[in-house]
Amino acid sequence: MSFKVAIIGAGSVGFTKKLVSDLFKVPEFADIEIALTDINPHNLDMIRQIIEKIVAVNNLPAKVTATTDRRQALEGARYIMSCVRVGGLEAFATDVNIPLKYGVDQCVGDTICAGGIMYGQRNIPVILDFCRDIREVAEEGALFLNYANPMAMNTWAANKYGGVQTVGLCHGVQHGAHQIAQVLGIRDEELDYICSGINHQTWYIDLRVNGRKIGKDELIAAFERHPVYSKQEKLRIDVLKRFGFYSTESNGHLSEYLPWYRKRPDEIGKWIDLSDWIHGETGGYLRHCTEMRNWFETDFPKFLEDAGKPLSKHKRTTEHASWIIEARETGRVYRGHFNVPNRGIIANLPDDAIIESPGFVDRFGINMVEGITLPLACAATCSASISVQRMAVEAAVSGDIELLKLAMLHDPLVGAICTPEEVWAMVDEMVVAQAQWLPQYADAVPAARERLAKSAVRTRDWQGAARKDVRNVEDLRKLAGAHR
Repeated sequence: MSFKVAIIGAGSVGFTKKLVSDLFKVPEFADIEIALTDINPHNLDMIRQIIEKIVAVNNLPAKVTATTDRRQALEGARYIMSCVRVGGLEAFATDVNIPLKYGVDQCVGDTICAGGIMYGQRNIPVILDFCRDIREVAEEGALFLNYANPMAMNTWAANKYGGVQTVGLCHGVQHGAHQIAQVLGIRDEELDYICSGINHQTWYIDLRVNGRKIGKDELIAAFERHPVYSKQEKLRIDVLKRFGFYSTESNGHLSEYLPWYRKRPDEIGKWIDLSDWIHGETGGYLRHCTEMRNWFETDFPKFLEDAGKPLSKHKRTTEHASWIIEARETGRVYRGHFNVPNRGIIANLPDDAIIESPGFVDRFGINMVEGITLPLACAATCSASISVQRMAVEAAVSGDIELLKLAMLHDPLVGAICTPEEVWAMVDEMVVAQAQWLPQYADAVPAARERLAKSAVRTRDWQGAARKDVRNVEDLRKLAGAHR
């Protein structure tokens, strides 16, 4: 088979390598074209070298191109993947650090909460530019596979305003299912499940092991006796006890989507674990991303050498992209969990929301399972986030700073911590700090700057309840060696 796959934001080097390696594990895809594009020529060149080495070592007839000209990369593409982070780590740092001044302590900040809402404001105009180019130069009927966060907001904007069939892809469901299998002491393939909700707030509403239904009490007991997860996932286990259903997202992610666990600094330590960034550390993902970037820059020759391993040694991952493309091209049916407009798929969530739920892929496309009803508490939590997402999407498209402030005000964690005056000041400060990535707010920035200069809202110089220092490359090498 010969068709073109374009990857926007291909400078996300490690992730791009994984996605492309997965594609090349499909025998029929040896002859495809991989078109890499990124606005960062340095990162683009690094990933080009890595992918070209994979192709050469495995004697594949595949074609690899790399260009900073996005339209050139998209021309004639049948599938387009997006892995972009608009503003990079510079903007991401303000997503985390400015809210801290107002008492909002985030672990990740890329889905909702203060950081996730602002991330969407930066990403959505760019996503819509991608969609315009796809409509104009890609293959007719091209499928846009969005991996970029905030997943729901980006996918919502692309489907509603972009005019391109878009599906959002995430690995949270697979990772959570792997955890459940581990605590139950079974192999992953022995676990069957239905997981449904919205991205990063998806719920395992039916669990079965070889056909036997797993109840709430059995699952709680399994997690509580596990020597690792009982410590790393304390908040998630507490939600399981109260809601009766396990959530897909890590302890740190889930903690910032809810109004209950991070609103008092002295309470945060009870619910998080500092053994790794993902379990609740203040700014944990920002630290992790910074360390990985620095490490990759320093040790690129080693990463390039690793790309010389034959694909026979690469185990195909559970990332959805290659499986979706394989199913559409070959007819081999694939079952996964996908982010798409609801339109009745989940009966007790709004029709316009982007939901994450089971579906099947074949030559006819992505076919979702309809008629799911979420448990009431799960639906209530999802609905609160959906309202924030809807306002944030509309604000990002229109450049309406007042609507952006209302979205922030209704965010569960922000609303649990901040007064309306504090929310208004925080949004003004974030819009001013990120102005270079927010063209739709250009007219609002001068007034926001003036309000900030006159603001009587008190802020504090605070590093958060559980901040850790960025480690140097040598420390990371030693840690990796110890793990090996």
